[in-house]
Amino acid sequence: MSRESTVRIGLLLPDVLGTYSDRGNAVVLAQRLLRRGIDADVIMVTAGSSPPGGCDLYVIGGGEDAAQSFAAEWLLGHRDLRLALQTTRVLAVCAGLQVLGQWVGDGHGRRQPGLGILDLTTSPGPRRAVGEVLTRCAVPGVGLLTGFENHRGMTQLGPDAAPLAAVMHGVGNGSVDGSEGALTSTVVGTYMHGPVLARNPVLADHLLQGVVGGPLPALELPDQEGVRQLHLALAHRPFERLGPVRAAIDRRRSP
Repeated sequence: MSRESTVRIGLLLPDVLGTYSDRGNAVVLAQRLLRRGIDADVIMVTAGSSPPGGCDLYVIGGGEDAAQSFAAEWLLGHRDLRLALQTTRVLAVCAGLQVLGQWVGDGHGRRQPGLGILDLTTSPGPRRAVGEVLTRCAVPGVGLLTGFENHRGMTQLGPDAAPLAAVMHGVGNGSVDGSEGALTSTVVGTYMHGPVLARNPVLADHLLQGVVGGPLPALELPDQEGVRQLHLALAHRPFERLGPVRAAIDRRRSP
């Protein structure tokens, strides 16, 4: 697309999959475009609305089991949107990641059909994964990713799926290969909340570069690096390193 065009970001079911403030990812994407002089609109697609056509990027967040089941059925019921998700850039977080897979199992052995866009399946694990997570991203140049995970689903990648990242600290997909999330040429899927793109702006730019069709100029934002270092410290050592990092942030803010 040309840089004169408006980038349309479809925020899917924020009223259903909005438990963990993942809608903030859509705000981050729009703001990183606007600060570069590229027009962007965030289109809220709620459960009672008809999905619009022609979005350049979709964002799907996380939610509880009942919300996830509703979201899967809702997405399956909108054929045009389902087809668009197969070819358009997508950020899918937690429940959003799971519903793009083949199926999601529950504790009673039932399987909720997914959209089949990603070659993965999800089953309930023995315990809930809650806490800071640190991973090394498979996308060249992105580096370390941080986030907060809160899920019981354990996701198994199939032969046609690749992980977004390798877990250094935390649970991630919960599989023996130490993978986190899923990655295709168009989809970034992850269990990381935060929102993940606010914590990891380079990952946001990876998605946006796929939309605009080329590199984006760097952004100089106050305290962005300091906040990122704070979250890296949290993931490595939750308490011992907070003092020095916070002191460094305070120094950056001093006139």
